Amino acid sequence: MSDYTIYHNPRCSKSRNTLALLESNGIEPEIVLYLETPLDARQIKGLLGKLGMSAAGLVRRGEDDYKASGLGRDSGEAEIIAAMAACPKLIERPIVVRGDRAVLGRPPENVLELIG
Repeated sequence: MSDYTIYHNPRCSKSRNTLALLESNGIEPEIVLYLETPLDARQIKGLLGKLGMSAAGLVRRGEDDYKASGLGRDSGEAEIIAAMAACPKLIERPIVVRGDRAVLGRPPENVLELIG
């Protein structure tokens, strides 16, 4: 089992580039295809804690599902987390986790903070 996990969308270029960067550094992460295996609210809260960010910082506001879910600038943390659990496309990607730390692979070079 790998020390690294990537929450990955293979259709996303940033996600593919982040995975390639990990692999070029000799890391074979556990790959979680989060669109196929959605995260529940507890898992999303855990990732937010490791990322050190709020749900508002992790939600993809440009998605049609963002507006369709009724979310807006004044939506609360629990409401945003519930929407991301119901519609995983709303979660910004990729997320790479190592132990109790995580980074958002935007840009992919952010994952270098976890290596070493």
